[in-house]
Amino acid sequence: MGTGRTLRKESHVRPCKTPADKARKNAAQRRRLVKFGMSEDDVKLMGDEDVRVLVQRPTVVKKLVARKAAKVA
Repeated sequence: MGTGRTLRKESHVRPCKTPADKARKNAAQRRRLVKFGMSEDDVKLMGDEDVRVLVQRPTVVKKLVARKAAKVA
């Protein structure tokens, strides 16, 4: 193991996420949920954190959509 400069560097110059970047990411995640089969109205009513959790688990989203379709039919 070395003790050179690369091991002493810290992330002081890491770029900050701008509000525009956050909004763009949230919009992309919402579009992804609509592609998974959720209705746009349901996605609009959800909060950002709920959207983020569901995007990470597409199988859960597909089960929710199938359950909702079974209720309607």
